[in-house]
Amino acid sequence: MPIRSLDLLDIPIITRYRNDVITLDSARALTRGHPLGAMGLLAYVNPARHLYAAIANGGDSALLGGVIHTRGETFAKLLYLAPASRLDDPELPPLLEHLVIQAGEWKAFHVMAEVDESSHIFPALRTAGFSVYAWQRLWDVSQIEKTESTSNQGWRRINSLDLPSVQSLHYQIVPPLLHPVEPAPKRVSGFVYSENMKAYASVTSGMYGIVLTPLIHPDENNVSEKIAALVANLPDRRGRKVYLCVRSYQTWLEPVLEDLGAQATPRQAVMVKHLARLIQEGQAVRSVPANVNIQPSRISRMDIEE
Repeated sequence: MPIRSLDLLDIPIITRYRNDVITLDSARALTRGHPLGAMGLLAYVNPARHLYAAIANGGDSALLGGVIHTRGETFAKLLYLAPASRLDDPELPPLLEHLVIQAGEWKAFHVMAEVDESSHIFPALRTAGFSVYAWQRLWDVSQIEKTESTSNQGWRRINSLDLPSVQSLHYQIVPPLLHPVEPAPKRVSGFVYSENMKAYASVTSGMYGIVLTPLIHPDENNVSEKIAALVANLPDRRGRKVYLCVRSYQTWLEPVLEDLGAQATPRQAVMVKHLARLIQEGQAVRSVPANVNIQPSRISRMDIEE
């Protein structure tokens, strides 16, 4: 099956599949909207973006897929696959591999995909080399109301001086095996609880919503009040929905969110395909001085009688 990049001549196929799509980047879908909507398609026109879409077999049995990469990050993300009604198509793994190759050209070390645990896409992703490395659930916290206890919230935007503390918090919470896939924050973005630097939240925002991904130390006190304060005092919210993304290494936050009245979405598997092995620490190799001669070792032959 021939696979090529998507172009404007494929708009009729895109229109036909618009309501038959499986999204694989939850945060982008919740903040930017439908990946095959008008705004999503315009993003592909910008050559400065690391955003790519491909089509396999442009006929009636076409398959579509997209992948995205943020410059400077070590990972890329699968965006979507379509049609969702044909996730068992034997030609789907080659399309996935094509998207992965594009991510490799962007110098990504890993490609990630977020999949509802009841989805039928698992066999195709496993065939393409993806495996589960964590679980997550997104919680709709939009209805948490501002109260007197949340007015003096203690959260502020992170600055460059906070970055080492946030990175230290990341290494304390995220399991070491996940560090290559989920690296510590490198950008000055998000919010930090300034009292003791034991709570941080990264932010992904768009026209349709805001997704917060918290890192909160288990020893932190009054977590319920802190989460409510963060949501209630988000700047420039403009009525957009707010979601909290909780990974499997922070599931202790879920009862807290239930008590706050947050609504949970279905649990998702976070899958990853490794494109390269990242060497974290290197050791210098001692070179032999130019004026030193190394004599080859001599090995004598031994005859062994059986």
